[in-house]
Amino acid sequence: MTDWSALMARPPLWLRVTLPCLFFVLVLVAWQIVVQMADISPLILPAPSAVFDDLWQHAGTLALSAWNTLLITLKAFALGTVAGILLAIAFSRSRLLELAVSPLLVLTQVTPTVAIAPLVLVWVGIDNVDSAILLLAAIIAFFPVTSNTMLGLRSVSHDLHDLFTVRRATSLQRLFLLELPAALPYTLAGARMAGGMALVGAVVAEFVAGSGTDAGLAWRISEAANRLNTPRMFAALFLLGLLGVAISGALSLLQYLCLRRWHESAVSRDR
Repeated sequence: MTDWSALMARPPLWLRVTLPCLFFVLVLVAWQIVVQMADISPLILPAPSAVFDDLWQHAGTLALSAWNTLLITLKAFALGTVAGILLAIAFSRSRLLELAVSPLLVLTQVTPTVAIAPLVLVWVGIDNVDSAILLLAAIIAFFPVTSNTMLGLRSVSHDLHDLFTVRRATSLQRLFLLELPAALPYTLAGARMAGGMALVGAVVAEFVAGSGTDAGLAWRISEAANRLNTPRMFAALFLLGLLGVAISGALSLLQYLCLRRWHESAVSRDR
């Protein structure tokens, strides 16, 4: 007989996939029943069947918009991750730099994107909307990587630092052979958060900046809202949700593959 507690402690992949899918199907069934029994107007809450019908009829347009949103998100994530790691390294080397720049970094996070989007558009240029959206999304995405990587760099054992000192390691050797590998779990945790925040930043930035025919899903939602096309709005939201789940799943898999052989958070142990 399978030990249920052990199964729940580290559920297998098939269970991690089956349970969310089953719950999602149950939600859709309940949603369909409620809409039909209560005779709710499609303008207020369309049935799942109407949403998927609209998704099927406009699959090409919505898929292109989803692809554009995904590209912006991935670019912003890559830019934010690289910038976050480099900034964390710089902060770990200079306490004065950290004290001087940290308030500005916090300011970029507490200031709503809708407030700084017009200024970024002016700086980048009205004719270069995609670059403005990329920059806004990257600004939101880099902070978790910076803060988590800084924490990881400062969590390295003092004994290991002493060992590298005894071995007369150079600053670059200490960084690449000790500090960055030790900070990897923290950096990957920050990257998981940054992936979702990059998607949110891209969507919010596009709502503010707007776009044309090559727009992402946020523009499709805004366009559908102006036309009172509620099923189209739900269809675009469904694709946004799929993108979020896919990004989160891919980064979780990357974290597991990088840590599975040596870090306690990913190494399984017998109970």
